[in-house]
Amino acid sequence: MRNPKDRIDTKTAHSARVYDYILGGKDHYLVDIEAGDAMCRHWPALPVHMRENRRFMHRAGRYLAQEKGIRQFLGIGTGLPTSPNLHEVVQEVAPESHVVYVDNDPIVLAHARALLNSSPEGATAYIDADMRDPDAITQSPQFQALLDLDAPVGLMIIGIMHFIRPPGDHQLVQRLLEPLPAGSYLAMTIGTADFAPEEVGRVAEEYERQNMPMVLRDHATALSFFDGMELVEPGVAQVHKWRPEAEQQGVHDPDIAMYGAVARKL
Repeated sequence: MRNPKDRIDTKTAHSARVYDYILGGKDHYLVDIEAGDAMCRHWPALPVHMRENRRFMHRAGRYLAQEKGIRQFLGIGTGLPTSPNLHEVVQEVAPESHVVYVDNDPIVLAHARALLNSSPEGATAYIDADMRDPDAITQSPQFQALLDLDAPVGLMIIGIMHFIRPPGDHQLVQRLLEPLPAGSYLAMTIGTADFAPEEVGRVAEEYERQNMPMVLRDHATALSFFDGMELVEPGVAQVHKWRPEAEQQGVHDPDIAMYGAVARKL
């Protein structure tokens, strides 16, 4: 099998590596540093925004494990290798939890075995697949082995929807939800320029120049992804305002360009 590190393009910036760099990780290259620095010049709040997106994932995962009893999760756009990861968060609450990650980032693949150190009671797995190909996810051995579709699943789509352009974006989310039973939950973050349109618009232009085109959505469009589902309070909100903890105090609305929500499949 080809070494996943052979797939890594060190001459072109990659969104996951830029994310890693801005969050203070170590799995990136000079091209990612240059891209990240350029984006932060356009919008100095970008690191705050990315950290709050990550914290939303932690709170949403903990909420589903602790308050809703969810014991199996499907994480799309993993955020690996930046710790703590979803399995660490939910297995702290319920060590028996199963977590299946999905990503097509070769850096994640290269690190996956070392990072997926599940609790002895639970299990983790990694699917090397693209979100745009739901069949590759749901038909994979990892999905079928670790997720019991007679019980609810927490579907986590974090920090990736702004790279999924219409048309077909809503249908893609629905296709991922379709095999999951009623009582499952969708937790998702959705990029927006509603609060700092000029600065975030410049960041989007920089991503485009770096060959990472994105789409930013207003509140009504973000809300439409949850049509037919039961939203958990406070509904679709900026990520730092979704069930915030004390550490979120002092975060300013114009510094956050991401909506977040959790909703129950009926």
